[in-house]
Amino acid sequence: MSEPLRLDRLRGFVIELAALLERQPEESAILEQGQELLRRLVEHDDWLPEQFAVPHPEHYLQYLLHADSLQRFSVVSFVWGPGQRTPVHDHRVWGMIGMLRGAELGQRFERQPDGTLRPAGEPLRLERGEVECVSPAIGDIHQVSNAFDDRVSISIHVYGGNIGAVKRAVYQADGSEKLFISGYSNSLLPNIWS
Repeated sequence: MSEPLRLDRLRGFVIELAALLERQPEESAILEQGQELLRRLVEHDDWLPEQFAVPHPEHYLQYLLHADSLQRFSVVSFVWGPGQRTPVHDHRVWGMIGMLRGAELGQRFERQPDGTLRPAGEPLRLERGEVECVSPAIGDIHQVSNAFDDRVSISIHVYGGNIGAVKRAVYQADGSEKLFISGYSNSLLPNIWS
């Protein structure tokens, strides 16, 4: 018999992050303290319901796990099939990415004086239990991919808004933008309150 899901871990994370945001700290404090909260969540792999961990054979999926009623933040599981990647994109709000299973590669991009985008440094490899941050203030344009060609990876993303409803952009190498709103891959949410 399998162990019951520990949805209390996700519930506790949501409650603690909401309490942090209630204090209205500066973004740097949100990211610093929020990283530790997210790290504590992703160090355990016993709380994510299976239906929010199912990959698609052709593209990554973005499952909403929780949306704050005031749209101050959202919690999303990104499920990466083998070798899957995003286009180069931005977020336009702060964000934190924590690895729950597998690993992912994140390549940041910087806008050049001529408007083009160039990779900024080497890709960052995020391993299980690690957390990284993005925001317009510290670097917001990147491309993310599953670090593995032979297995699924899952990362938990937390954004400073309802990311599925935020107008964002994907980018071409010349720096041109195409606006999009991502939405979510699921129509039902996990019940973290029972």
